[in-house]
Amino acid sequence: MSAVSGLVIVDKPAGMTSHDVVARVRRLAGTRKVGHAGTLDPMATGVLVIGVEKATRLLGYLTLTEKEYAATIRLGQSTSTDDAEGEITGTTPAVGVSAETLEKAVSALIGEILQVPPAVSAIKVDGQRAYRLTRAGAAPELKARPVTVYEFTITGTHRDGGLLDVDATVRCSSGTYIRALARDLGAALGTGGHLTRLRRTRVGGYRIEDARTLEQLAGRFEVLPLAQAAAAAFPSRTLTADEAHRLAHGGRLAATAAAGPAAAGPSAAYAPDGTLIALVTEESGQARPLVVFA
Repeated sequence: MSAVSGLVIVDKPAGMTSHDVVARVRRLAGTRKVGHAGTLDPMATGVLVIGVEKATRLLGYLTLTEKEYAATIRLGQSTSTDDAEGEITGTTPAVGVSAETLEKAVSALIGEILQVPPAVSAIKVDGQRAYRLTRAGAAPELKARPVTVYEFTITGTHRDGGLLDVDATVRCSSGTYIRALARDLGAALGTGGHLTRLRRTRVGGYRIEDARTLEQLAGRFEVLPLAQAAAAAFPSRTLTADEAHRLAHGGRLAATAAAGPAAAGPSAAYAPDGTLIALVTEESGQARPLVVFA
């Protein structure tokens, strides 16, 4: 019997790579067709969206959704990886950083910004991962990329000698590195900075409250059914029987009245009985299938 298609919202534990989690889910699901939407570093915990069977076709579109994090940034130290897993590369006491100065520096990192990814990241440079080049002693010069930080809110601070730990919540676009925010905040304050804690609390419509640990999944493995999984992440469009048949065979439909800026992203198109037929995009007055599930 083939595995059921759907999403698994995993609460990733610290110390495991995203690939480790995928390997565990493959065993639990009894299928090789498993993938994830957006890597979490080994140090990080929280929401990791896993696709099983047909749901793997959703993953490329889910990676583009906004994300939320709870983080702790340590000011006063820089590291080689911009997080606690790297070696300390610089120490500058943060004793002179006031609450007002900190808020001002944080505010400067909100909005549309240009961000240089960490040298130890999965960004590809000439076909090779940046972290592999860096660890081989040939750290690449990565280009700044546009990202959007919708919210960067300080929720608490803790001083320990010359160190200042800053707890914060961040809501941001896909492709934003929280490690890089920590690094850039420290640079702006002249103290250096790195990430000591990161927990992803939301990916698009999937929240930490919906996530299950690997231990829970081992006890009872369930997936979020394909139709329900798509409804949580994308606007929905209900089709007529004729439209569902046409779309299932790769045909195009008329765009909905909602087409425009609000319909710029994919929509999930459903048959009258609630079956997910396809993800569609609307352009030039037509809705065309991006990926067909029926």
